[in-house]
Amino acid sequence: MEHINGTVVTEFILLGFSIRWELQIFFFVTFTLIYSATVVGNILIMVTVTFSSTLHSPMYFLLGNLSFLDMCLSTATTPKMIANLLTKYKTISLWGCMAQMFFMHFFGGAEMTLLIAMAFDRYVAICKPLHYRTIMNHRLLSGFVMLSWVIGFIHTTSQMILTVNLPFCDRNVIDNIFCDLPLVIKLACVETYTLELFVIADSGLLSFICFILLLFSYTVILVTVRKRSSAGLSKALSTLSAHIIVVTLFFGPCIFIYAWPFGRFASNKTLAVFYTVMTPLLNPIIYTLRNQKMQVAMRKLRFQYVSSSHNF
Repeated sequence: MEHINGTVVTEFILLGFSIRWELQIFFFVTFTLIYSATVVGNILIMVTVTFSSTLHSPMYFLLGNLSFLDMCLSTATTPKMIANLLTKYKTISLWGCMAQMFFMHFFGGAEMTLLIAMAFDRYVAICKPLHYRTIMNHRLLSGFVMLSWVIGFIHTTSQMILTVNLPFCDRNVIDNIFCDLPLVIKLACVETYTLELFVIADSGLLSFICFILLLFSYTVILVTVRKRSSAGLSKALSTLSAHIIVVTLFFGPCIFIYAWPFGRFASNKTLAVFYTVMTPLLNPIIYTLRNQKMQVAMRKLRFQYVSSSHNF
């Protein structure tokens, strides 16, 4: 591939939300509150799962890991996005951009895999309850978590190795709120059609396959519950419908952005907000904070902390 002559790019300009200053202040306050709630909520879940003896079960072990990934995924992009809302020139260095994309796809790929493991956990718990503890043993759980991290690492490394060596010259404006592969690749000084196809095959297929597997597992669970009890079906449907909403909000933007040739969806800022800002907050709310057992464990830990503080 032959390079095009021009100025070598050392930083990118993020257009962000091209709106009035007053609205940018509004978004700054809103996203700061959402990000703070995401961090506090997910830390609270991790602490509760770790220190509450009643939550030492496979499901809560996986939920604790999901909370960690959610917090990391949001942190990869949101703080920089919030800071840029207060600046006139929204820039990010070349290597800062590469790091942002690396960690976003790292944690995103790991979370997709972990959601599959969580769906399998619910399948075993509902469809094979007598063998649940035997199947979902500590070795399998550790394997699921390690596999999610490995897949996330392979997923992001395979794309970033090719992206980091691209030459960038002259063009450095990204029409989005953070760096993402489709938009950054388009700015390269060389033909990137092959790399675009690879990203579609990698990110697009991973998102689509994981989404289909999750929907299939939820369907199998609902069919199994319906055969056993019509009363249990309404309860399972209530729980799983909330899960399906969150999964759709997480995977939907990924599929739209990566599953076909890069186009207008890649710069859709609404999809980007849902993927990196909203979903990491919705996951703890839907999967955990609505859980009655989790609420009881949190109250107990708070009571123990208040009691120990009074003793000093």
